[in-house]
Amino acid sequence: MNERAAKPTVLLAGATGYIGRHVASRLAETGWHVLAVTRPGRGVGDPLLRDCERLEAEVTEPANLALALEGRTVDGVISCLASRSGVPEDAWRIEHDANLNVLLAAERSGARRFVLLSAICVQKPLLAFQHAKLAFEAQLMQSGMDWSIVRPTAFFKSLSGQLERVRAGKPFLVFGDGTLTACKPISERDLAAYLVDCLEREARHGRVLPIGGPGPELTPRAQGELLFSALGREPAFREVPPALLAGAAKVLAVPGRFLPGLAAKAELARIGHYYATESMLLWDEDARAYDAQRTPETGKDTLEAFYQRAALTGLEDQALGDHRLFGE
Repeated sequence: MNERAAKPTVLLAGATGYIGRHVASRLAETGWHVLAVTRPGRGVGDPLLRDCERLEAEVTEPANLALALEGRTVDGVISCLASRSGVPEDAWRIEHDANLNVLLAAERSGARRFVLLSAICVQKPLLAFQHAKLAFEAQLMQSGMDWSIVRPTAFFKSLSGQLERVRAGKPFLVFGDGTLTACKPISERDLAAYLVDCLEREARHGRVLPIGGPGPELTPRAQGELLFSALGREPAFREVPPALLAGAAKVLAVPGRFLPGLAAKAELARIGHYYATESMLLWDEDARAYDAQRTPETGKDTLEAFYQRAALTGLEDQALGDHRLFGE
């Protein structure tokens, strides 16, 4: 028996995404044979996928995915699939439909364990992508798989979009006074390790797992102060009223009923308002409040250390794209 055949096989969906790439690397390091699902031509030459077997398939096309997996045996699955925009059509196509395609294909290939990367914001679902995530979570729970649903707080990536504007001498933008919300930021490395550990830790099977990085919790103003310190600059903030986003959503909602492009912009405004006013911490339904103390933590990487490195080397390998909250 060759070395590859002797290793347990995990199917990794979303392998070329921000978290998925690091999950792929962690899986390979810990002895898994990784079938990294990629779109045709994607991921070629990516150093984080170098120890994986790329499986070219379209997760949005069930027949194509089934054909790519034909004759293969899979032991477990990790899905890091996520829509890029969060608008309804994209959200349901990826967060729900594509994940369901992966689940059904993996079941046919013998998989018994499924780890889903979800998001902590689904605790208070107001947006299309949150409802799509929850709909698939429910189907996964009923599938008969040994499942783990991981709901992380904010990534370092999503809190790094203002590095260059601050470096250029511009103020750090915050909603309200910058203390309306808080999170326990988590690095891609720490989250990847947590997701991979869910495959074999039975204590995490059959559980919904909210998770943050090492505390304490940080407000946007505190994040800005860390960034100014890393860059050796005096803090300067500009406050943005969250009501601007809520107002934009309302204004765009009516014409959006007839014009899909405006409907998408309205949803993006709603998403922006949600993140401007809701914390990425554990929600206590009884207290009707977010609870930083009860928000679980993992890993050792801190946002402060990340900012200090980024101040010296930039944001290489972060590929901020659609995930940054503030852009130029």
